[in-house]
Amino acid sequence: MPRPALTFEEIIERLDVYFDVEFTFIKSEQAAELIVQQTRTTQDFILDLSKRIAATNEELSFQFTLNAIRALDAMDRHMVEAWAMTATDNYDRKGLTPAMTVIRDLDNYVHNAHINACGAILEEEISVLLPFLQGLSGRKLKIAESEDNTAYTDTETIYLPAITALLEESKDNFLIYKASVAFLWAQIQFGTFRLPFEEILECDDPDSQLKKVTTLETIRLEACIKRELPGLYRDMQMLKKKTGDDQEHSYPDNWQHITERLSADDAGIEDTLNFMASIDEEAYVAPCCYHGTLKLDQVTVVMSKRIEKEKAYFRIALSELAKESLKKNSDETDIEPEVDASTIFNIKTKDEQQQINSGTIELELEGELMPIPDHVKELITSIIVDFGEIPPEHLHAAGPGEYDLKKYEDEMPNPDDVWQGTYHVEGAELYNEWNFKRQHYHKNWCVLRELEIEPEYDDFVDRALDKHKGLLKSLRHTFEILRGEDKLLKKQVHGDDVDIDALVEAYADVKSGMEMTDRLFTKMHKEERNVAVIFMVDMSGSTKGWINEAERESLILLCEVIQILGDRFAIYGFSGMTRTRCELFKIKAFDEEYDDEIKGRISNIQPKDYTRMGVFIRHMTRLFNEIEASTKLLITISDGKPDDYDTYRGEYGVEDTRQALYEAHRDGIHPYCITIDEEAREYLPHMYGAANYSVIDDVAQLPRKVSDIYRRLTT
Repeated sequence: MPRPALTFEEIIERLDVYFDVEFTFIKSEQAAELIVQQTRTTQDFILDLSKRIAATNEELSFQFTLNAIRALDAMDRHMVEAWAMTATDNYDRKGLTPAMTVIRDLDNYVHNAHINACGAILEEEISVLLPFLQGLSGRKLKIAESEDNTAYTDTETIYLPAITALLEESKDNFLIYKASVAFLWAQIQFGTFRLPFEEILECDDPDSQLKKVTTLETIRLEACIKRELPGLYRDMQMLKKKTGDDQEHSYPDNWQHITERLSADDAGIEDTLNFMASIDEEAYVAPCCYHGTLKLDQVTVVMSKRIEKEKAYFRIALSELAKESLKKNSDETDIEPEVDASTIFNIKTKDEQQQINSGTIELELEGELMPIPDHVKELITSIIVDFGEIPPEHLHAAGPGEYDLKKYEDEMPNPDDVWQGTYHVEGAELYNEWNFKRQHYHKNWCVLRELEIEPEYDDFVDRALDKHKGLLKSLRHTFEILRGEDKLLKKQVHGDDVDIDALVEAYADVKSGMEMTDRLFTKMHKEERNVAVIFMVDMSGSTKGWINEAERESLILLCEVIQILGDRFAIYGFSGMTRTRCELFKIKAFDEEYDDEIKGRISNIQPKDYTRMGVFIRHMTRLFNEIEASTKLLITISDGKPDDYDTYRGEYGVEDTRQALYEAHRDGIHPYCITIDEEAREYLPHMYGAANYSVIDDVAQLPRKVSDIYRRLTT
């Protein structure tokens, strides 16, 4: 039986609480008169959203209730909720007035509902598009949102519209993004920007010339994509049919020889130039949904700056290679060899035509082939993308003092000084934060900076190892056992001993006329662990004293014994003050060896400020997503519940941390918490689950317990 609708008085009673009328003086009656006429289900929907919005701003919530019925007449409930949350997002970013505009300008929002419902949103798709782009050959490129809602490239960044909604289904709109990325990459990779545009456009009708270039390059580049990415090429043809662009791209009959030549494997920009005079205005084709535009002014600025910079870096790299060669061939190893611009390198390729691939190029100095470091290979690749070859003037080694590399370096803010003065987010990473009252994220809410801990080379590590030498010996014995026993693998191509069983079977095969197998050996193989662990260490002010010392001792013991297992591990400390100052301290990254510097960093872990946990868990999740491991473990060592100087305390902090842990678990990460907070049993089960935390009553037992828990979690 349906519940009875709320009365006018009952609605007023609720709205008065939501609007905090004693302080805001908002009159709830007007909103209540609209709501009371609805069914109970609709009443509950409006009141629930009103309560969630009121957690952000009472006036915004009031305006929502006045417009909610009209919104429900125009959209389904899912879209109404999205409309309301768009308003709260605008409040977070821009303030009350822009948020009010979203609520009051309902007709405009409804008009754009199709885009919001089925369009592809760059912010959501970039996590897929960027790895796709970076997996393509050539220069490493970036993706960014364009300011004028067009797709284009400046040869270092591919700019895409914030939303693409040309087609009815979101998956097709995502394909438009992907096709745009591929086409703009092809412009860079296959030499469109090597065309002499200044000469081409020096005429009475530059627009006509640019259309000729675009038409001819479209044929050539799509042929390149067809060879390099045949699956995506088929998707691109499908997109043309769905958008109707395939009708517009039918070339005249007399173009057969042009399209055949431009589609050939060896077609280049010279062919485009040769055909410029062969086509007339009637043959122009309009850009299709993924072609984007040419912004030559931006290309010119970016290319000229990069070409000068890369020439300097490349010639200096050649100078370093020449010095190494001279040192190797000289008996005077203590004397720095002299290298100047008369030192010229030669290029050797595996075939006569230089390919756009640094792997096909070898550098030669005085008849001797030189090893090419990875960073020099990247330079070579980028230079060839720009020129189609390495220009002869690049092959002269730089002389002493010829270049000042400081003029080419991007100015970076000092991480230690970045919080001084006016707050800004340059160089920081932004993360969402969950507002449980709103049941929605604050987008790009927390500002996280990764800072360095300077190593402290004192006697702390030696004292810790001496203090726990008995425990360390026991742990080492235990972890040695954890490494696993050798396993005998049979029927191997190579091995330590003959596999008698396999040999008998092979002999029988030969006698029966079959070919004899070469898998006749056995070998011992140790089961490989594939574990990656991040230790997230609380560096809040409350850890000062014995807690801080116990944390550092635990980390030293863990590092000593994890080495035995060969597990990959990282250590980060966290603290901060408010959402605008979330500080992550790198103690050990995954790719760093455990050495004296890491020990010095552990020794210098110092208590800081507060414990805003959600943002750091989200950052750790991102770090985990960049590595491959069958077991991913996030262990937090803390002395209390989430807390910060602003509203991040109590239920708000617990719920955001819980949501961040859910996100981590969804990505295949196993979170676990070790705490010394005696009250932790009241909130940790809600955050981590009943079996994913440990409470340690005695701080002195922390080193032993942490090692024991790690052993248990990874076996």
